[in-house]
Amino acid sequence: MDISSTTALQTTPTAAASKKAAISSDFDTFLKMLTTQMKNQDPLNPVDSSDYAVQLATFSGVEQQQQTNTLLKELGAQFSLLGMSQLAGWVGQEARAPAPVWYSGAPVTLSPNPAAAADRAVLVVRDAQGNLMAREDLPTGTTPYQWLGKDAAGDPLPDGRYVLSLESWVGDEKLGESVIESYARILEARGGLTGTTLVLEGGIEVLATSVTGLRNPAG
Repeated sequence: MDISSTTALQTTPTAAASKKAAISSDFDTFLKMLTTQMKNQDPLNPVDSSDYAVQLATFSGVEQQQQTNTLLKELGAQFSLLGMSQLAGWVGQEARAPAPVWYSGAPVTLSPNPAAAADRAVLVVRDAQGNLMAREDLPTGTTPYQWLGKDAAGDPLPDGRYVLSLESWVGDEKLGESVIESYARILEARGGLTGTTLVLEGGIEVLATSVTGLRNPAG
C-alpha cells in the first residue's frame, strides 16, 4: 500500500486534494503519512526500502523547489520596493504615457505621433464606456497639442475619463489607429510583484515602464 492509496481510503477526493497541498508545504505531514503507510503495509509483502528512499527524495525536491519559489517572490518584492524608492522623485511631475486621460476642465497636453507617411491625423475621443464623443483633425507632426476637451459640437465635455486615439490617413486610406500619448500628473507610486505602478490624476494607473517622458508641471 503506497501513500496515494492510503489517502484515497481515508479521505474524500476534495480532502485528498487538500492533503496533497499539505504534503507539498508541510514536511511533518508527509512524515506522518509515511509512518501511516509503514503501519498499514502488508507484512507478507512489505514496501521495499528503496521505495521509501525514492519517496523521501521526491518530497525533498518538491520542498526545495517551493522554498526557491518563495525566495524568488521575496526577492521580486524587494526589487520592486527598490524601484519604487527610486521613482519616488517622480511623484508630482507629469508623465507622458499611452493611457486614458482625465479631463477636469483644464487642457490636456497630447504627444501625437502619426505614421510617417500620413497626410492627415485625426484625434478620436471616446468616453469611459466607449461611446464616440468627438473627432478632431490634428497637425501631422509630432509637436505637442493642447486638447481642450470639446465634444463634436464644440461644447466642453463633462469631467471624467476619456480614451484618446490617433488615426493616421493617406488620402482616403486609413493607415492605422493607436492610443495617443498624453501628460498627466503623478500622484503616487505603488510597488508590486509585476513592477511599479504609477497612479495618475483621476486614478488612472500605468506601469512605470510604459512612461516615455517626464516634465515639471506647467505653471
